[in-house]
This record gives sequence, C-alpha cells and structure tokens, in this order.
Amino acid sequence: MSDAAPLTHPVLVASIPDDGMTVKIAPDEATRAALAKDFGIVGIPRLDATVTLTPERGGGVRVSGQVDAVVRQTCVVTLEDFDAPAHEEIELSFAPADRLPEIRPGQEIEVGEQDLPDPIVDGLIDVGAVVAEFLALGLDPYPRKPGAVFKKPAEPGPEEISPFAALARLKNTEGGGGS
Repeated sequence: MSDAAPLTHPVLVASIPDDGMTVKIAPDEATRAALAKDFGIVGIPRLDATVTLTPERGGGVRVSGQVDAVVRQTCVVTLEDFDAPAHEEIELSFAPADRLPEIRPGQEIEVGEQDLPDPIVDGLIDVGAVVAEFLALGLDPYPRKPGAVFKKPAEPGPEEISPFAALARLKNTEGGGGS
C-alpha cells in the first residue's frame, strides 16, 4: 500500500504565467473514495474545486479559490448516513523555503493577520493537496442530520443512584431476610 496522498495535482511554480493561472479539479470516484477513507467519513459523492495561482514578489505564489463538495457522513444522533454540502474558500500563500523564517522548537511565533506562507517544495505546489486540506477543514466534526434532535435520557431517581439500591430491592422482595 502506498503512502501517497489520494488527491495530487502538482503545479510547477516556474510555469505559472505572470497574470496567474486557474486550475479546476474534479477527482474521479476512486480518488473521492480514498479521500473519504482518509477523512474517516462514509463518502464524497461530489467534489469540485477552482484554484487560482498568482505569482508574487520574491518568488512567492498566492493561492485562492473555492472547494464545493457533497460529503456523506454519519449523524452523531441517529447514526444514519446523510449527505451534506461542504463549501470552503481557499486563501493562502506559498514562498520559497529560503525566504521563510527559521522556527526552532519551543520558539514563540508572532502571527499577524496573515498566516506564515507554506514552503514551495522542489519548485512545486500541490494544488490537489491544498484542495484536500481545505475540504478536511470544512467537515463538521459532529455531523447532525437535518431534523435530528438529541433527547436526553430521564434523570434517575434518588433510589436508583445508590449502588446499593439493587441490593435493597432484593432484600425487600425476599421478605426482609432475617436470620
């Protein structure tokens, strides 16, 4: 079995035109099934993404776009599978690894409004991996089927709370049990 990511679409940074480029991604059924398995969900009936890569000064690349999908998850209330829409906006940047700040373990990092850029690895940006990451971020960790309502169990009475309540009931049904 391979450790390769199920959704991959590498783009060579040097091939991105000055005015940018747009990539459309619509993975096949097998790729969607592999992604669903990775995410621990039932399935992904539909997945479409449009991603625009725009060069920035210093060799960086701005990546923006959107992911639209239908995901099949299991309801945490009814335990039934159901389909739900997932939509995520993509907005991040990449920079050459030598332009990223060096971060040592335990070092505090000040992050402004923008996150630190991701590194460009071997001159490539994997747009498929970006799409998969943003889809994963859009998944509801506690999916609830529309209309599903959790009903809290009835509170036990004081006689049912004690671990000795069952013993007391047994003693009473045996006729008081004296020696």
